[in-house]
Amino acid sequence: MIQKVLILGSGSAGLIAAISLKKILPKLEVRVVRSSDIGVIGVGEGTTVSLPTYLLDYLKLGHARFYAQAEPTWKMGIRFHWGPRDYFDYPFAYQLSGQWRHYSCPNGYYSDENFHGIGLGSALMEANKAFPQHEKSGGGPDFSVPFGFHIENVKLVQTLESIAQELGVAFIEGKMSGAERGPSGISALLLEDGQRLEADFFLDCSGFRSELLGRVLGEEFVDYRRSLFCDRAVVGGWERTTETILPYTIAETMEAGWAWQIEHEHHINRGYVYSSQAISDEAATEEFLRKNPKAPKTPRVVKFRSGRYRRVWVDNVVAIGNSVGFVEPLEATALMTVARQCKNLIMLWEDAALRPTETMRSLYNQLSGETFDDTRDFLALHYKLNTRLDNEFWRHCREDTEMGDLAPLLDFYHENGPSLMNIYCLPSQDRNIFGLEGYLAILVGNRAPYKAKRALTDTERVTWDDMLKTFRTRAEQSLSVAETLAIIRSPQWRWNS
Repeated sequence: MIQKVLILGSGSAGLIAAISLKKILPKLEVRVVRSSDIGVIGVGEGTTVSLPTYLLDYLKLGHARFYAQAEPTWKMGIRFHWGPRDYFDYPFAYQLSGQWRHYSCPNGYYSDENFHGIGLGSALMEANKAFPQHEKSGGGPDFSVPFGFHIENVKLVQTLESIAQELGVAFIEGKMSGAERGPSGISALLLEDGQRLEADFFLDCSGFRSELLGRVLGEEFVDYRRSLFCDRAVVGGWERTTETILPYTIAETMEAGWAWQIEHEHHINRGYVYSSQAISDEAATEEFLRKNPKAPKTPRVVKFRSGRYRRVWVDNVVAIGNSVGFVEPLEATALMTVARQCKNLIMLWEDAALRPTETMRSLYNQLSGETFDDTRDFLALHYKLNTRLDNEFWRHCREDTEMGDLAPLLDFYHENGPSLMNIYCLPSQDRNIFGLEGYLAILVGNRAPYKAKRALTDTERVTWDDMLKTFRTRAEQSLSVAETLAIIRSPQWRWNS
């Protein structure tokens, strides 16, 4: 029976895991090994809808406390400077996979030329607004609209650490020097200062180092380099002056990859993800600085590899976060994956009354592998379809990107277009983390060709235009990020939880 859990690593993955265990399984003894020498990645992060839902609704960390300490801003989706359009928006709200009443086809068929504002989510992005005004809260923000976070990693970690301590998580300062093996896996961690830490179960949240899963247990690594060619990033940012706080992440096509822009209240975070096979670090830095003159003149270069370990639960060790693997940040899936891993693990442990079985371990490994592989294939689709630049790198992406399990989807879409039946071509369709809406956003956004064209009738065109006007009007009357921040910080504002 699992009674004592030891977590190696006190970054966002380790802290979310620790809080999850103490919140849902409070009888567990949970300890976290942290090292001040390793520190925290000081960059801004974007998230999907999953993170605020997990932290605030599932774990119930408390809206007031979380917003006051972590100070996130809101992300309604991603704006892609990508493909043949000037740009296209991928909001978290459903739109392309919907079908308005009395229309003969799903909305995706009618969005070839333009799908700006065909739903409230994209209309909000067009208007640089975050939330509609809620009639029942005196014009306050209506948080029922799907959103993710833009959140600074340092502030997130500080907030999570204080919550974990209040829940009874113990923190041990030290740096791992080795591990002792036992009949069920690892029996103890050894620290450089001589401490020996025993536990029933170990969570490896040591980041890219993957100290337990990769180094001690020697699990096989599955490389994604044939689908995702980028392996480095130039990272920089600057303090906000007069720039509007945008309610979305920007993903901008670059010569040998793409650049993100993440919007924090007082800081703008930028980074250029690129392939070292296509461009040198010096040339990538020069391109980054040329397009971002406000960035520091010596930005950081971060190296990474995209891929995952074949199994994430081996013996009495589960890896969570970057210690499992890393898939480049094009869709901001890192924290979503952490939350998904933690929830699946807790559900299995609850089901087993803390006596997990071999078949549960196998199921967990299957679910984790699906999550990473689905993400790999979804990101590969972005590269495969991007026709914006005609250079050696992007031709290589279009011609040589391996699509994994997405070949059936591409074949079906080429014949039939944005049919709702595309859902049955998705890998792990009932558990796919992006859903049909995500794939259609990238296919339609990039104007991927298909044969079965449809068109609005004259009558449908009138009601279609009226609907877009309704969304546009409501978005224009909505609240910006800055306005929303002012409201939730006012003494009169009250959270429901």
